Amino acid sequence: MPSGNTNDIMLQPPEMISEKDLLYLADMLNWNLNAAKKAQHAAREVQLTDAQEALHTVGQMHQRHYDMLLEHLQTKPLN
Repeated sequence: MPSGNTNDIMLQPPEMISEKDLLYLADMLNWNLNAAKKAQHAAREVQLTDAQEALHTVGQMHQRHYDMLLEHLQTKPLN
């Protein structure tokens, strides 16, 4: 893909990704899963209802991000 223009958009993912990209994706999965777990744990520990709701919302957001990344990484047959 030609580079040099910051407006270049990749319309389809590459068939193969580099080891560096794979390691970064693994980091992103770990960050989101860890953040989701920490937010849910904090929601159980805090006493204020508003804070509990906010922490649950944050935890759910990170869980959704984790699930989306995982779905994109699952192998799907090529047509």
